[in-house]
Amino acid sequence: MRFLNIIAWVAVVDVLLLIPLVWASRFVADRHEVVAILGPLHGFFFLVLIGLCGYGAIQKWWGWWFPVIVVITGGPIGSLLGDWILRRQLRQSEAAN
Repeated sequence: MRFLNIIAWVAVVDVLLLIPLVWASRFVADRHEVVAILGPLHGFFFLVLIGLCGYGAIQKWWGWWFPVIVVITGGPIGSLLGDWILRRQLRQSEAAN
């Protein structure tokens, strides 16, 4: 559960970076200087999310679907979705015991 909390925090930080990054893109505000800063930061957190989710899959805490969904959705959205699914499964297994 602690590891999921770490993933959730990284995802929240990444989505908070992604919002102004999308705003600063050339399609909305055309702010290249903001994109030059926030783009690599988002990329760093994206790689961290993939690494954390992949590490959990290697440890067999969850399946490879979790890192795959992070890659497909571009990071924080898939990470938060996977986090929600896993927390729901943990609650159900705890209730069954």
